[in-house]
Amino acid sequence: MIVSKYHSSLESLINLIILYQVITEGEQMVELTDDEKKVVEAMRLLKAEAEDKLKDVDQIAKTVMMPKGKVANMIVNLVNKKVVRRIAREKAAGYFLISGAV
Repeated sequence: MIVSKYHSSLESLINLIILYQVITEGEQMVELTDDEKKVVEAMRLLKAEAEDKLKDVDQIAKTVMMPKGKVANMIVNLVNKKVVRRIAREKAAGYFLISGAV
């Protein structure tokens, strides 16, 4: 009887620890470089915050006033960090900010 009481308490504790890890895993802040922060701010200015408001690298580069190649590399890094989502299109890929990522 006592053993089963402790066993159920231990199971509850393990479940709470797993739940805490799942919740805090999504809340980890992403470290961004200064240039990446500028790109994110430019995308906010362009209102590229939803899938129906995609912006391409040219538009973002003009807004942030940086070379297109540099901006393209930073956007690839932001996609890998799950801050920006990439949508393939016919001519040029479109990008938008993932809500809650930054």
